[in-house]
Order: sequence, then C-alpha cells, then structure tokens
Amino acid sequence: MSVCGTTVAVFTGMYQPPVISSSPQYASDPQRDLSPLHDSWVLPEHTRTDGFLVGVLRRLRRELRRRQVGRAYDMALEIARLIPNGPRLLDIGCGNGYIAHHLSAMLLADVTGIDLQHKTDAPINYRQYDGARFPIVDASFDAALLCYVLHHTQDLEIVLAELRRVLCNGGLAVVYEDIPETSWDRLVCAIHNRKWRKRTGPCTFLTEAEWRAVFATHGFEVVSERKLSRWRKIVHPVRRRRFLLRMKSTPWSAAA
Repeated sequence: MSVCGTTVAVFTGMYQPPVISSSPQYASDPQRDLSPLHDSWVLPEHTRTDGFLVGVLRRLRRELRRRQVGRAYDMALEIARLIPNGPRLLDIGCGNGYIAHHLSAMLLADVTGIDLQHKTDAPINYRQYDGARFPIVDASFDAALLCYVLHHTQDLEIVLAELRRVLCNGGLAVVYEDIPETSWDRLVCAIHNRKWRKRTGPCTFLTEAEWRAVFATHGFEVVSERKLSRWRKIVHPVRRRRFLLRMKSTPWSAAA
C-alpha cells in the first residue's frame, strides 16, 4: 500500500497496557511501580549479598524477557503480513519496544516509538512523551500504531488530533482495542480499569460502533477491521478488535 509516495507499513508496540496518557499529571513518575522482575529494579542493600536470591531474580527476569520478546514477535508477524515494506512508522505507546524492534527488521522500516517512560528495553529510536504533545514534527510519518492505548487516554480529542498532525495526508493508523461486548468483557474491563487508573487515569472502553463513530468524527475512515479472540491473552480474556484507519485527505476540523 502506498501513502505519500512511499510504501506504507505499520508497526506496533507489544501487547501490554502502555502508560501513555493525554494528561501530563500521569507522566511524572512512570517508574514508581516497578516490579522486582523489572531490569531497572535494584535489590535492597540488606539482601544484595544473598547470591541465591540474586540468581533466582536474574533467571526470572530472563524468562520474563523471553516471553515478552516471543509474544512481540508473534504480533509483529501479524502486522507484517498486513502491510508492505518501507514506511516511516510511529508507535504511540510503544511500551518496551520489542515489536517495534522486530518490525524495523521485518519491514525495513524507519521506526520511532514514543511513550511516557524514560527509556525502552528494546534498542529503538525512542522519544519520551510528556502526556500532551507528541515529540514529532508535522506530517512526518506514513503510518502509526496505537496498541491498546486509546482506552488509557484521558482526552481522545487531544490524542487523535495529534495523530492527524503527525501523519501525512492519507496516512494509516492501526488501532487495537479491548471491546466490552458482553457482561464478561465488561467485568474484565472493570478489573483492568481498577488496576491501571492510578497510573494512567480512568480507562474508557467503547463498543465497536462507538469507536467507528469516534474515528469518523476525527477524520479517519475505517479501511478494514477484524474481530480478535478474547483468549489471545489467557490472563486478560476480553474481546478485542483491530481497526485499520486511513486519514482522510479532504479538509477537516474538529468543528466539522
């Protein structure tokens, strides 16, 4: 697919709830809830000499990283099958950056990731986001990805306006979202909201029809969409949907 005179592909951050938000108040200290399994977590002074504990944590971190990289590779393959090679790609809410890293090689893409944390785990071109304005110049990307990001944003108007600003005319966006289709899905979404609202603010989960209306209001047409199994992640069994959007090249404003 060609956009802005170039072949367009899409890239993704890995599936885990990202910490991107449209409110700067949630961007102040994204490292404050680190798990002992996180690479940046430092063992307390009084236990650093415990060689056994250090070894166990090191092996657990290694296993966690292998799982993250493996899941990222699977999702990267899914995206790579959808879109041809060679675009300028922006991953909004890139998380640890592993899928972005995979896709930069799979698609020979010029990839940039943004999120709230200070750095990513994967070696990608990364820029920290302040929660208000993307650190990206206007019309500089052919495609973007928001992987389970939009339900975390505190102001969809701001995020989607920023998305339009950084995409070139006719640019693509791939959006993955949790969908509260049944009472079970709504329960899982409520649990997810309770877990994440202190980090990113309250979550907003919309139905498929509501997302289509939001995209249309902000100047995006739905090119294709796909219903995804709720069992993609057993510990988070909720209905999911993938939308492929194209930014309309006709004049548009929020008042339209």
